[in-house]
Amino acid sequence: MPTGTTREISTFKGQERRLRADRIGLAGLLLSVVAANAPLMVTAGVMATTYGTMGIVGQPLLFVILGVVLTLFSFGYAEMSRHVHNAGAFYAYIARGLGGTAGAAASVVALVAYSALQFGIYGIFGFELSGLLDKHLGVSVAWWVPAFAAVLAVGVLGWLKVDLNAKVLGVLLLIECVTVVVFDAVGLGSPGPEGLSFRAFDPATLGSGGLGTALCFTIAAFVGFEQAAVYAEETSRPQVVVARVTFLAVGFVAAFFALSSWALGVAAGPGKVVGLAQEQGPNLLFELSEDRLGGAFADVMHVFYVTGMFAALLSFHNVVARYAFAMGREGLLPAAMGRTTKGSGAPAHGSLLQSVVSVLAVLVFALTDDAPNGDPTAPIGRLFTWTGNVGALGIIVLMAATSAAVIAFFVRRGAARAQAPRLVASGAAGLALLVIACFAVKDFDMLLGADPGSPLRWILPGIIGAAVVGGLVFGVVLKYVRPGVHGSIGLGNEAFQLEKAAMAER
Repeated sequence: MPTGTTREISTFKGQERRLRADRIGLAGLLLSVVAANAPLMVTAGVMATTYGTMGIVGQPLLFVILGVVLTLFSFGYAEMSRHVHNAGAFYAYIARGLGGTAGAAASVVALVAYSALQFGIYGIFGFELSGLLDKHLGVSVAWWVPAFAAVLAVGVLGWLKVDLNAKVLGVLLLIECVTVVVFDAVGLGSPGPEGLSFRAFDPATLGSGGLGTALCFTIAAFVGFEQAAVYAEETSRPQVVVARVTFLAVGFVAAFFALSSWALGVAAGPGKVVGLAQEQGPNLLFELSEDRLGGAFADVMHVFYVTGMFAALLSFHNVVARYAFAMGREGLLPAAMGRTTKGSGAPAHGSLLQSVVSVLAVLVFALTDDAPNGDPTAPIGRLFTWTGNVGALGIIVLMAATSAAVIAFFVRRGAARAQAPRLVASGAAGLALLVIACFAVKDFDMLLGADPGSPLRWILPGIIGAAVVGGLVFGVVLKYVRPGVHGSIGLGNEAFQLEKAAMAER
């Protein structure tokens, strides 16, 4: 092998069937992962929605609680990343722990969930950017015009090197984090009528009947931290970097969002934040910023609110492309999906597939939108809310299944005693995640803001249920029709080496 490539992954099936190693380090990976959390979008959107819909003042405490749950999850998840390096992440871990059939089901759920999350952001991105164009440039365009433009831009970047993507994500993420930190400092330094209150951290504020649903709203803000494992094949020292990034991402997201939701509540006043959130929605953050920092800062913040959405779109796109690559490489999707470009080493076919599907998703909601420009019903009330909640539910289900897979993986290998603390943590996290998933399905009408009798409250979570059932059927069929493919699910590059060894024995 030529000098300088000794650390690259070599596969029996050829270099176009592997992702380029050493393309992204700890800092780049951390920025790529946290970008999916879209800090400014969560601060303006998720936090205001949780305050307004659930009426729970103790939202900062919810971020702390979920930070603990997901840290427990990360103990087993990060340890798994030391043993399994596969762009399929969730489905690869589940396959290695619970078997190929479960892995096949997880692969389908992962594609559906991450794609749904990305579709939803296209909706809110298009709506917000069209609003900015109208306000500042006097250009009136339908929300789907910038949404389609974003699909094209994200698709182009998806074909390029992952280290270039990391730089784009890093710049956008750092800018939006700075704007939120500035607001946090000013909001806490110039509190509302009740002063610098710590009421938000009082457990008594969580005593309302909507606690379970509030947890569902809040956990959606964490989706993205788990993506580090997807890039394992492209990192330097994956057995170290992936674990570190996972813990750093969970810790950062929990602390950042707990602080920001507290600052939002303090700036508005704990006694008034619920009413203001119900009245102003996502504009609450910008109104409070304008009161303290002026209209120019609020306008700049709004611009980076949109660029943060673009960063999240690119992050989710990269993840879906790599899942498609891993599935194509292992025979779960057509083989073309498992190939990379010669120039950038990116999973270009998987990227193209995701771009095409994204176009179709936006097109469906654009064609069914008969409201005038500026009406948020289709882009936010439907596309963002519907697909965002479906995607979040899918990720919760995958994390719960992964917790069980971690336990099974180490028990089967006789390492239960050595890994006991991590297995206990995985079990506790898995139970908590199952409870949250049950609350999400039970109260899906509240998550959608729909009537209790609306068929959507069952149809939309049913998409994840159908993905699970369809994936299990797919796995069973593979087991009997293509046992070789079934047996290699989750093995990634290891499957190539096993095939090479088998041919050598003939």
